[in-house]
Amino acid sequence: MSYFLRVIFSFTMFGDLFEEDYSSVSNNQYGKGKKLKTKVLEPPAPREFTNLSGIRNQGGTCYLNSLLQTLHFTPEFREALFSLGPEELGSLEEKDKPDAKVRIIPLQLQRLFAQLLLVDQEAASTADLTDSFGWTSNEEEKSKPDVNLKDIKNEDEIDDPLMILKAILLQEESNLIPVDQLGQKLLKKIGISWNKKYRKQHGPLRKFLKLHSQIFLLSSDGNTVSLLKNCPLQAESGFQRNDQQIFKTLPSESPGWNDRSSCSHWFDINDSRVQPIREKDIEQQFEGKESAYMLFYRKSQLQRPPEARANPRYRVPCHLLNEMDAANIELQTKRAECDSTSNNFELHLHMGPHYHFFNGALHPVSQTESVWDLIFDKRKTLGDLRQSIFQLLEFWEGDMVLSVAKFLPAGLHVYQTLDGDDLALCELDLADEEDIFVWNGVEVGGAHIPTGSDCEPLLLNVLHLARSSEGEKCQHLTESAHVFPSNAEVGSVFTALAIPAGVAFVVSAEPAGEEHWTAIPEEDLRKTFREQGLRNGSSLLVQDSSHDDNSLLTKQGKWITGVNEINWIQVKNACPSGSEEEQVRIPATANTVVFDIRIKAIKELKLMKELAENSCLRPFDRNGKLLCPVPDCYTLKEAELKMGSSLGLCPGKAPTSSQLFLFFAVGSDIQPGTEMEIIVEETISVRDCLKIMLEKSGLPGDMWHLRKMDWCYEAGEPLCEEGAALKELTIRSGDTLLLIEGKLPPPGFLKVPIWWYQPRGASGQWKSHPDQASCTPSPGVWRPPSTQGAPGDAHAGASLCYLGDVDISEEATLVELKSQAMVLPAFSEFLVPSPAFLRAWTVESRRPGRLLRTGQQQLREYKLGKGTEICLEPLQKEENLGPQEVLLRTQMRLPGVRAYGLPQDLVWDTARGGTAGALRQRVADFYSLPVEKIEVAKYFPEKFEWLPVSSWNQQITKRKKKKKQESLQGAPYYLKDGDTIGVKVSCRTANLPLRRNTSIRGLGREVPSGLHGTDDPVVCTLSRGEPGSPSDEASRASVLDLRFGSDLNKNAFEVSPPSVLL
Repeated sequence: MSYFLRVIFSFTMFGDLFEEDYSSVSNNQYGKGKKLKTKVLEPPAPREFTNLSGIRNQGGTCYLNSLLQTLHFTPEFREALFSLGPEELGSLEEKDKPDAKVRIIPLQLQRLFAQLLLVDQEAASTADLTDSFGWTSNEEEKSKPDVNLKDIKNEDEIDDPLMILKAILLQEESNLIPVDQLGQKLLKKIGISWNKKYRKQHGPLRKFLKLHSQIFLLSSDGNTVSLLKNCPLQAESGFQRNDQQIFKTLPSESPGWNDRSSCSHWFDINDSRVQPIREKDIEQQFEGKESAYMLFYRKSQLQRPPEARANPRYRVPCHLLNEMDAANIELQTKRAECDSTSNNFELHLHMGPHYHFFNGALHPVSQTESVWDLIFDKRKTLGDLRQSIFQLLEFWEGDMVLSVAKFLPAGLHVYQTLDGDDLALCELDLADEEDIFVWNGVEVGGAHIPTGSDCEPLLLNVLHLARSSEGEKCQHLTESAHVFPSNAEVGSVFTALAIPAGVAFVVSAEPAGEEHWTAIPEEDLRKTFREQGLRNGSSLLVQDSSHDDNSLLTKQGKWITGVNEINWIQVKNACPSGSEEEQVRIPATANTVVFDIRIKAIKELKLMKELAENSCLRPFDRNGKLLCPVPDCYTLKEAELKMGSSLGLCPGKAPTSSQLFLFFAVGSDIQPGTEMEIIVEETISVRDCLKIMLEKSGLPGDMWHLRKMDWCYEAGEPLCEEGAALKELTIRSGDTLLLIEGKLPPPGFLKVPIWWYQPRGASGQWKSHPDQASCTPSPGVWRPPSTQGAPGDAHAGASLCYLGDVDISEEATLVELKSQAMVLPAFSEFLVPSPAFLRAWTVESRRPGRLLRTGQQQLREYKLGKGTEICLEPLQKEENLGPQEVLLRTQMRLPGVRAYGLPQDLVWDTARGGTAGALRQRVADFYSLPVEKIEVAKYFPEKFEWLPVSSWNQQITKRKKKKKQESLQGAPYYLKDGDTIGVKVSCRTANLPLRRNTSIRGLGREVPSGLHGTDDPVVCTLSRGEPGSPSDEASRASVLDLRFGSDLNKNAFEVSPPSVLL
């Protein structure tokens, strides 16, 4: 048997010598009931697919690890070592006795070999063995830099997430922390979350950690991260993908042997990592003059007894077998505990009924009953959380809405509502100890609750003249706290103080650090508090305009009376030059020309005169980004520049009146600072503009197209008319265009993504590939967890599986689109007879949206957009819906539980009547129930609420005195195809006149024949058990009694429980 041992040098030879990286099997004996020596939160990772165990590098122990692995894979040496018993070596329990003769080194070597053979861990530790050598960790203290986030004062360093994360990990014991806690500590340290600060530029946190594998080490399940102490790990991308292909069989002397592992194989043992390797790759490893290697000689032929093959426990002493078995049991227990701990988080539930709304925020009525703490598994869905809260709150009635809340100085404020019951909680960016407000989504205590970040309550300190008891103004200021919504106008402060009109002042800081009061212009009083830059704790000085004095503030250096005293523009030098001046203030008025300001700034900044012909002024946005240059011929008023604004003096000429200044970037993921700039004629075509941008960015080929960035800073609609001028497409100076890879379809053609839609509860002959049915391997598959029995959207438990794209003409029909979709490779796994057995929907928000009917209609008539996606639903029979027929999904309420049955399709012909009464009659006929005994309601999945469909919405006009019935396809129901209609029996007992052998829909049974004459009517009484009955207590479900009788004969029978409950 041949093995390949790879030796890795450690750059820090003794910096962290013999320090433990992870918990491991210690000197304690498991057979004696002792526990693992755990130094970190996470237990060791299990073995990888090779089922071989490596040895962790303590720091400079790579040669030792290679020697130990060589001896371990030498059966003659290993089994000879195992044959030495207590008579020759003694026992580790007696090592502290003065007269005992204990050979500690061979005993520890026995334990190490047993761990490599039997313990389910990725790598074993040699700490106990090196301790037996007499090597200690204090030969040289491990150097660990003292990095504190408080010392990071440079803004560039704070913007570097790599430095921040390293500083946080260096402050942790053993440099290891769960990823979720790492994100929370980042939030506490810098005051902003990863998603808001770094996600747009660097992606998700786990992705960033994986991309920097030379610094961070993620655990196998991705829940914890540690800081690497030694040399960077090698990239695994290419090799790891081929591991399963390389790995054919395991050697006979490895754990997990099998009878088929008779052929030899090479393995690369790199400290903790053990991976298969090809023989040609071994030759490459030893090319060159600096290859380190170790020679080990052994017999070329070795005869092993049959009982040794596929048996890692062969010749291992019994006490070591017991110890390793105990170690594996405890490792499994610790991994289960670690998995539970790392995936659980605490939520603070704020109960809406125990809060009241006043002074702009929510305040608890009782501290003891208003907040409940709940420990929950973040891998579960939002629907599971909602259901658990329902079970906890027995007093709750009606709909339940869960919203993220946050404590502000003014009180508790509600932010976004958590939507999507099928989404896992970890996908909703919920942090540990998140505040969740539980309410009905509309009001609390009769008061409407404003929600969202736009209307955050601000606690402001308002200063104004005090009033005497007689109502007269005093000569001293008084300060009071007031709460205002952040989206309210600044002028609302006068209303709050009962001042008809006045002047408001805010505190602004001078460059030297001094503060002074600045009057807010009258036109800015219509701005919101947030737009004015006011935050919690900001001070606002209010002066009544009827006051005799000109101002409350004396004009002494730092005080000013009004905004009219600001009569300058600040110009910052953005040109590469040797000027010592960085910025200057240029006196100006609203009618000053930009050209004069630019020339004066060049002189005062002492720049070269050549810049007068090749420079421009550009304003800054709120983030400090330079915007489009301002033309020299504009005045400050025409350029909409306010006094006190900052402009940047930049090289290059400003665009003329016939030119456009554009930003452009490559790809849709725009990162700050990556945009490029270009000046083109407004009459240039999209095609020529694309060529210029490709040349400037250095991108080859012609498989690109342009998209305009929308107001959400995302890629908008593509510029399809390549021959059209930019001016015709309303492209303006300052717009951002995106270079997106991929050729646009020809004019008149659509590129339609096709999905397979399988409603939950569907039955029939449709078959699919197992991978497609599970919808888990492909990244283009979306399938929420099953929510069978849960009240709500009929589409919620369905799966959408991506099949592929179809290029088709807009003049093609819907039937032709279905036919082309059926020839997609992924569609071959589904057995569909013809396109007539497919129902087509548009995909909106990951669910079916608009039903596409009339298969012979052209796609152009459906008005499908460029990004429209289509999902196909299988049918059991052909369907031809009329123009006035509506397809509804009905769900029957299950009695005794908060659940509904599986959805069933119901076709409602609105031509016979689109009123509530007509719908109730159609539903009653569909379920074979009396119309007066049922209640129906429409479900709104966006709000998680039901709206009962009432028959009392009739209005009487004054003129004709006629009853006018409103259609359910209008307000407030807006019934359309695919809507969910809930049905429940409104009373506990219902007498149903039926004929024998008549099937009761939803019950799944027929009225038995033979009770009486074939034509005699039969009365079916449906009743359910009362709460507290034995059946209700035992199963929490109702029992249905079917009693059949007539006036001539009293026949009765009972079905308990029925197959399907009404």
